[in-house]
Amino acid sequence: MPKKLSNALTPLAVKNAKPGRHADGGGLHLLVKESGARSWVYRFMLSGKSRDIGLGTAGPDGISLADARDARDALRLKVKAGIDPLEERQRDAAEALAAAQAAQVAGITFKAVAETYIGANEGSWRNDKHRQQWKNTLATYVYPVIGELPVADVATAHVLQILEPIWKAKAETASRVRGRMETILDAAKARGYRDGENPARWRGHIAQILPARSRLTRGHHKAMPYE
Repeated sequence: MPKKLSNALTPLAVKNAKPGRHADGGGLHLLVKESGARSWVYRFMLSGKSRDIGLGTAGPDGISLADARDARDALRLKVKAGIDPLEERQRDAAEALAAAQAAQVAGITFKAVAETYIGANEGSWRNDKHRQQWKNTLATYVYPVIGELPVADVATAHVLQILEPIWKAKAETASRVRGRMETILDAAKARGYRDGENPARWRGHIAQILPARSRLTRGHHKAMPYE
């Protein structure tokens, strides 16, 4: 039966190792590429499968032999406890990425999404007046309330805060403002900046809170006598 390796490498051996895989014992290996690049790898067995996990660069500017052995020993304890250190690292990396993406999304404001949407679509709008109306209504009614709010946090209460003061007095403008907010929030969801239902949606949502425009405008002008 072959003798198990234990601390087979020395700092000098690490420095002078030729290309290939060099075992130190306990699953620790030094990998040397043809380019001379050196790295540490820990090989372990779990559930009958052999797996390698990188520990980092070896050499004067990297991880020393002593530190590589400490890292190996820490991982051996995890493997002994039934923990796959490679899966754990991948899970930690995925969680860190998700957290970073969430932090990035949290910094994206409603105004930023609106300006991106307008910039991407205004070339297809029918005239300059229509383009200007989009910008003016958002700047006048929407941005003061939710312009700097993270688009992910825009809720029904914010939409109503914008619409209720103008819903009766400026019915047509309010209706357009609501529609534009709905469009921008849909665009934000499509880009992955928010989840859930659109708080500016009319049918089945805002329609259950505010009266329809036809109810607001009906009867404003009486029919004139035929004569």
